[in-house]
Amino acid sequence: LAGQGAAVAVEPLPPAATGWRRVVWPLPARPPLVSVVVPTRDRARLVATCAEGVLARTDYPAVEFIVVDNGSTEPATAELFARLGTDPRVRILPAPGPFNYAALNNQAAAAARGEVLLLLNNDIEVMEPGWLRELVSQALRPGVGAVGAKLLYADATLQHGGVVTGVGGVADHYRLGVPREDTGYFGSLATVREVAAATGACLALPRQAFEAVGGLDADNLAVAFNDVDLCLRLRAAGYRILFTPFAELYHLESASRGQDVSAEKAERFARELAYMRRRWGPVLMRDPFYNPNLELHDTADRLAETPRCEPPWLPYLQPARRRRQGRGR
Repeated sequence: LAGQGAAVAVEPLPPAATGWRRVVWPLPARPPLVSVVVPTRDRARLVATCAEGVLARTDYPAVEFIVVDNGSTEPATAELFARLGTDPRVRILPAPGPFNYAALNNQAAAAARGEVLLLLNNDIEVMEPGWLRELVSQALRPGVGAVGAKLLYADATLQHGGVVTGVGGVADHYRLGVPREDTGYFGSLATVREVAAATGACLALPRQAFEAVGGLDADNLAVAFNDVDLCLRLRAAGYRILFTPFAELYHLESASRGQDVSAEKAERFARELAYMRRRWGPVLMRDPFYNPNLELHDTADRLAETPRCEPPWLPYLQPARRRRQGRGR
């Protein structure tokens, strides 16, 4: 790091993660403005908790908080918006119409003023003040296109530790449901690492990278997998996707919309899943950051019955096989 001229700090990790180190990257003397984008339709209680965490319990100095209002109708929401509107850092962006997560975020990104975009679900709750500094410091590193946070369920088990592609045919979160203190496979949950994708529930992106790949795909992936698709397009354009465990937040997954159990939602999900398989094909099954000797039924780090790669010694065996076949004839 010193040889690269990086003005970083290297810190030890807690005893549970002995053997690894944290590299703390500095922010510029004048940290860039971060546009925090929160789509919602009502759910005033969730939005209030999210906003309070970002605006009052986060120590990052330059934030604009954009609430994308997707047709809220409840009086409690109107009261909350009026209260939030007294803060000069807050903007309420009207965006009525059918729920399209990708389109809502794209609309807000176009209106945002920040150099860094932070896509944030309305059911995210801040746990500690330094989370945004960590995300931004990683997002500003050269070549980085997006940075995902460590997200926990309300019971403090893991909801997001990076995304593994290929699981379930498209993608799933890494080591879902393990205890908060789990360090993962060789420190994969204890250190900053490169991943194939990260969830859009809390995703920091340099604005330039987001715009370079055209933002989220609102036409084909209105709700599901648009964050995975965005990350795959960023990687295809040469950017890296990072996961950091040092930005830690609670995520009450799908608390604001409920589960996709209706026939209409199930049909939409199946359509978006099929699109991902058509669009990315075998790329999904070749996550370069997940060991090909591990199975893809889930992300529990179990050995696969059939590894997804050829043994490195296979080329040396092939001539011998041909000789044996020749003798057989």
